[in-house]
Amino acid sequence: MRLTPTERDRLLLFSAAELARARKARGLRLNVPEATALVADTVCEAARDGARLAEAIERARAVLGPGDVLPGVADIVTEVQVEAVFDDGSRLAVVTDPIGGTGGTGDGDGTGSLGDGAPGALLPGPAHEEPAAVVRLRVTNTAAVPVSVTSHFHFFEANPRLDFDRAAAYGMRLAVPAGSSVRFGPGESAEVGLVPVGGARVAIGFAGLVDGPLDAPGAREEALRRAAACGYLGAGR
Repeated sequence: MRLTPTERDRLLLFSAAELARARKARGLRLNVPEATALVADTVCEAARDGARLAEAIERARAVLGPGDVLPGVADIVTEVQVEAVFDDGSRLAVVTDPIGGTGGTGDGDGTGSLGDGAPGALLPGPAHEEPAAVVRLRVTNTAAVPVSVTSHFHFFEANPRLDFDRAAAYGMRLAVPAGSSVRFGPGESAEVGLVPVGGARVAIGFAGLVDGPLDAPGAREEALRRAAACGYLGAGR
C-alpha cells in the first residue's frame, strides 16, 4: 500500500493515540507524548465524524483531565496544534488548555500538576515585564476559524482575514513576552500592542510580503502593494 507523507503521519499519530488509550484504560497516567497524541487524534477523529472545527476542539478538551496525566504534564502541554481534514477542507485546530479542564476520567483533584518542591517541577524564572507598546491597533478576525499570532511574527503579514491597519503594523511585532501568542476567535475584535521588530530588522519568510530588510528604500510601499494585491484586509487604509 502506497501512502502519502500526510497519510503516514496520520497513521503514526493514530498509533500513538491508541497506545495512550490502552494505557489510560489500564489506569496508567499519561506522559507528554501520549497526552499530546490523544488530544490531537481526538480532533482528527471528530473531523472525520463530520464535526465542525469548534466542536472538534471542545471534544479534544474533554478527553483528558489533570488526574489522567503524570505530575507536571498539565503544566507542559498547554496547547496542542494539529491539522485535520474537515468537510469544508483542511483546518489547523489549536486546542488551548487541553488538560486544564474538568474532562477525562481522572480524579480531577489537580494532582496532575507538580508542586514547587517536587522533582521535575516547573520553576518560574526571573519576572520579565511585557515590552511597552509603541502602537495599539484594533484587530478583527473575519475568518470562520481562530487565528493565532506568535510573539515575533511580523504582524503586518499576519493572516489576511485579520482586519487592521496594515500600514501602521509594518515593521512591528506583538508587545508580548517571547514565545507567547495572541489568539483571535472567529468574529472577535481585540486591541493589541505592537513594538518595532528588533535586531537587524530583516523579515524573511512569514507571508513573503517583504523577504528582506524592513527599512530598505521602497520596501514598505512595495509590501503594502503586495498585501493589497493579495487581498489582505486593511492594506488599503
